[in-house]
Amino acid sequence: MWDFSMGTALTLMRKTMPFLLFRISVYFGIAVAYVLATGTGAGIGYGVGGFGDDDFQTTTTMWGGIAGFGITAGILYLLREYLLYIVKAGHIAVMVELLDGRELPDGQGQISYARRIVSERFGEASVLFGIDQLITGVVNAITGMVQGLLMILPIPGLDKVMSLVRAYLKLAVGLVDEVILAHSLRTGSENPYASAKQALVLYGQNAKPMQKNAAWLTLFVWGISLLVFLLMLAPAAAVVYVMPGAWSAGGVVFALLFAWAVKVAVIEPFAIACLLQAFFKVTEGQTANPDWEAKLETASNKFKTLGEKAVNWASGGRGTHSANKAEEAAV
Repeated sequence: MWDFSMGTALTLMRKTMPFLLFRISVYFGIAVAYVLATGTGAGIGYGVGGFGDDDFQTTTTMWGGIAGFGITAGILYLLREYLLYIVKAGHIAVMVELLDGRELPDGQGQISYARRIVSERFGEASVLFGIDQLITGVVNAITGMVQGLLMILPIPGLDKVMSLVRAYLKLAVGLVDEVILAHSLRTGSENPYASAKQALVLYGQNAKPMQKNAAWLTLFVWGISLLVFLLMLAPAAAVVYVMPGAWSAGGVVFALLFAWAVKVAVIEPFAIACLLQAFFKVTEGQTANPDWEAKLETASNKFKTLGEKAVNWASGGRGTHSANKAEEAAV
């Protein structure tokens, strides 16, 4: 049914507990920051609203909460490279080490160890972020190619079914980009662009089994996340109750925030641990198929950009990536 062992994934989670706790502190810290900033904004708005009538106070409270939420979101947007570089890629790095049979340091040493591995492979955070953006675009193109093949089949009502499949696969591919990055970490390549390009070809020629595994895991991730959201509704409503000018929609928003924190801090790492096993298993002993490389060259401009960056990196042009980061994301 799938190409991974949940028992092995749980073992990876246990052995990377220092990193798991680090993820929990980071993402729950983010959720708390949202709540505090929203509450502070709502409190300021409530105070300002005291100069008007009740309707005015309700409006200023709402906009104050929205402003606090928006400011926090803006700050986190600026920190997205750090989160990918230190948190996500770091956890992948130590999982890969364990899957390859290497021992890890204990405690905080595990986090420093992971940071060193990521730094050796990718250099600056902006390099990893740029590669991740390109990978996401190519994975979406591969998914589109697989869907296109299915649409050719003369099955009545297939278009309606495919609209649901397309929406589901869009969620599923969100787990794949980190697995592609794992290939660079595992191979120890000095050229992260070339390694990402090779991994994408391997993913493309194994797209069907990989998407099957990702689909099962996506069902698991979102099912558990929904359960967590429902469990979080009551405490979130209590938080809203103590806020000035209680915001009726706040309970749902805060429950979503804490469910998101559980999802990215605990549930997604488990899914990634499963997908890493699947990718390494289905691609074991394979080499990149030139036919698939040609297909991706035709289907995705971002795949072409990866190739150009790989050549530039190999020729010593490592200092140009930061200036071209915005261009990469727009291709």
